[in-house]
Amino acid sequence: MYEPFDLSGHVALVTGGNNGIGLGMARGLVDARARVCIWGTNEERNASALEELTGRGEAESMRVDVSDEDAVTTAIADVVERYGRLDSCFANAGVGGNRTPLLETGLDDFRAITRINIDGTFVTLREAARHMVDLGNGGSLVGTASLSARMGAAGNYAYTASKSAIIAMTKALAVELARHRIRANAILPGWTESGMTADTFANERFASNVMPRMPVRRWGTGDDFGGIAVYLASPASEFHTGDAILLDGGYSIY
Repeated sequence: MYEPFDLSGHVALVTGGNNGIGLGMARGLVDARARVCIWGTNEERNASALEELTGRGEAESMRVDVSDEDAVTTAIADVVERYGRLDSCFANAGVGGNRTPLLETGLDDFRAITRINIDGTFVTLREAARHMVDLGNGGSLVGTASLSARMGAAGNYAYTASKSAIIAMTKALAVELARHRIRANAILPGWTESGMTADTFANERFASNVMPRMPVRRWGTGDDFGGIAVYLASPASEFHTGDAILLDGGYSIY
């Protein structure tokens, strides 16, 4: 193993880590010997993911709703108290849009998505940064944005706005926290298999329109994000901050 990618002793938190992209990140981190805590609100998925992860290494799961500020604050403090450190935080939890036309989109509907995708990401990264600063060991903050932040996604106003906000947020964090040796980056997934996209991908009309624009001729999978998670958590990325890293199988260039 390339030595910087050996995460022995490293503690990582992955929100939304019980399926899809988050679980793929958690797999990669555990395989690199990190101790990983995953968060999710679905107890059944948490249990299934934890069973898999503990078969590969050291992991635990917690039921945490990232839209609940007090719950996030308490849960991150619990992780730090249990392990004595927090080295990386992947704010991956989020919800998808419902493709409602603009003139039919109410503010309550808009906020139902941004409350999780923006507020939840902000509070998660803020609290992770708070402990990283206090511990003085540096660290890595990562927000999961989306390819849709760079493309016109009609009907997905709250979702695209929230994912664009995550990119801006991580850039601001990168500047402010650099003096604490804390770096911050965003990951922009393209079309990737998960519980959130299952119904969309099952639509034959959608698949026949989109797949021909995928140079790699397949959807992304959670495991496609294990490598980038390990890289961003590891010392190999110590000079890499303030970036928005696109992983879309070439969709955006074809």
